Amino acid sequence: MRNRKEMKARVENICWIRNIKFLVFDMDGTLVDTEKLYNRFWVEAARHFGYPMESRHALMLRSLAPEVAEPLMRKEVAPDFDFYTVRAYRREIMEEYVDREGLEPKPYMVETLEWFHDKGYRIALATATQEWRAKKYLEKLGVLSLFDAVATADMVKHGKPAPDIYLLAMDKLGADPAETAAVEDSPTGILSACASGAHAVMIPDLDQPDEKIRRCCTVFSSLRELRKAFERECR
Repeated sequence: MRNRKEMKARVENICWIRNIKFLVFDMDGTLVDTEKLYNRFWVEAARHFGYPMESRHALMLRSLAPEVAEPLMRKEVAPDFDFYTVRAYRREIMEEYVDREGLEPKPYMVETLEWFHDKGYRIALATATQEWRAKKYLEKLGVLSLFDAVATADMVKHGKPAPDIYLLAMDKLGADPAETAAVEDSPTGILSACASGAHAVMIPDLDQPDEKIRRCCTVFSSLRELRKAFERECR
């Protein structure tokens, strides 16, 4: 009986898939395995300047807009935390690492994007990183041409968790939020996606969603599972 109820709940939870014509993907942690690098280099950069930053602090910064991140780090790490100086150095040392070591796609990333593209879905990017860096990363991984639009942090006034970046991505696609799936890996990103009116999808990366986040999104374990759900619902 329990399994039957769970299956019914699952089917009801993903019936919206049949109406989806557009997908908007976050990049870091969702398509590209870079969140672990941000975590590492935020800590290294902060300690370079003498701030006692820990990995748990770096996790708080995922996809977070600077105007929110700066006071948060002053509260959590040090009252004099120089967010913009630390961020500039973090960008420098992380970019050096990426240029030297390359990037890792998240599992099934290429296959998933190709499947949606080939099936006629229109695809956009909505990332908290800069435009030049986002395009550089996607070009390195050979998938930039699969995107119909790119929306980045330097194109909007308010970053995540505000909905601005998803609203911009949908505007560029000519998309109705009711026909759009927004795919994220972080709680901050999910809040942004939900606020935009799109159907929020979470594929957890560095941690699992709490109950609040689960209530406003559909959770899949991987990009492959997301693609398989669309295959089942749309055949």
